[in-house]
Amino acid sequence: MQVQLKDERSHVAFGEALGLALRGSGRVYLEGDLGAGKTTLTRGVLRAYGYQGAVKSPTYTLIEPYELVEQRIYHLDLYRLSDPEELEFIGGRDVLADDALCLIEWPSRGEGWLPAPDLRIVLSVADQGRLALLVAGSAIGERVLNTLAKQADEMQQEHGVTQWI
Repeated sequence: MQVQLKDERSHVAFGEALGLALRGSGRVYLEGDLGAGKTTLTRGVLRAYGYQGAVKSPTYTLIEPYELVEQRIYHLDLYRLSDPEELEFIGGRDVLADDALCLIEWPSRGEGWLPAPDLRIVLSVADQGRLALLVAGSAIGERVLNTLAKQADEMQQEHGVTQWI
């Protein structure tokens, strides 16, 4: 599934729809160059669960936990990870084994240690906005894509790309 995100508002709105479709669990890989919008998408996901605070990428802490009323969400940024084994020392195994929602930026830095994703999202800059390519990696990912596709049916489509509003 490909989604065109024309501006920050549509980017966050798509993140909210994604958050609701995830139903509070799963492992989501967020890929893309610096500035592609991985953290902006995470902000939208967190908004779906009622979080209204600032969302920044946990570049130096590696893991930012969000303990919400009925949900645990972990935002991981592995950009500064020098060895995937470091995840073991910071409690990564416990975080990923939890029945929480895990949003993982720069998953390639944890390759060989991270479990497979339920959903892989590749973000790229496209004109003034972003293009998101979503690929399911499990039954959870397929369910999420089906849920989002139903919403996308109501939106503008152009050459197989949904214009998220």
